[in-house]
Amino acid sequence: MSSPAVRRERALLAMGLPALLLLGALFAWPVLRLLSMAVEDGTLHQIERVVLDDLYIAVLFDSLKIAGLVTVICLVVAYPLAFWLTRASRLGLALGMFALLLPFWTSVLVRTYAWMVLLGRSGVINRLLRDWGLIDYPLPLLHNLGGVLIGMVHVLLPYMVLPIYAALLRIDPDLPRAAEGLGAPRSAIFRRVILPLSLPGVAAGCALVFVLSLGFFITPALLGGGRVIMIAMLIEQQVRELLDWPFAAALSVVLLVVTLAIYAAINRLTKGARLAS
Repeated sequence: MSSPAVRRERALLAMGLPALLLLGALFAWPVLRLLSMAVEDGTLHQIERVVLDDLYIAVLFDSLKIAGLVTVICLVVAYPLAFWLTRASRLGLALGMFALLLPFWTSVLVRTYAWMVLLGRSGVINRLLRDWGLIDYPLPLLHNLGGVLIGMVHVLLPYMVLPIYAALLRIDPDLPRAAEGLGAPRSAIFRRVILPLSLPGVAAGCALVFVLSLGFFITPALLGGGRVIMIAMLIEQQVRELLDWPFAAALSVVLLVVTLAIYAAINRLTKGARLAS
């Protein structure tokens, strides 16, 4: 007769089996199919086309740079906001969460078109600045890297705020009080107590925002105006215009490998920082 621990493990496995099967059907099988398409001729020719062509490598590095910039900007904006939410009143927390989650109620496409209305040469921002006499000519806020960063940060900011907020919320409030009672200044309390304990949330937020940024298509395609090219746009071009599915699969495989490598590096660096602190 099996022990209670074994029966508990079997029950947990039975409960999780439908989710595992669903994950395998919706994730594992498409990834395997993608890998097979990239090497369907029995060689690595398609992948070699990606890694040996300077054009595709440049687009990949541009995508990594944009994803990195978006991650850094989101972190700089999100950490103070998450810190404030943990110390806000009930009304402040409700209003802050409402404002933070409000963009989720509309699609990414609608939000991107809204930014096009705001950032265009005849858009709301340029009109206001000209009416106030601050500029004589419209500012180039659209169809460039700046416009893409603004749109992507707006979409991805909640994905950075929520993990950091959850990590800050889990910190025992007695720890900062104890440090303050021992005479530590607020800057030292934040640097030596709050920041190290919130690093898991920072790592989760950075990894989530970075990975999502790498696969962005709609926002850079519309706000970039064809001047800012990301690798997801190349994949879409290969599928929709050129019908070159094997090469699109090779691009996707390279992007997947790079994403997994960077995700592992983020986890390792964050773990090392936590141990050092």
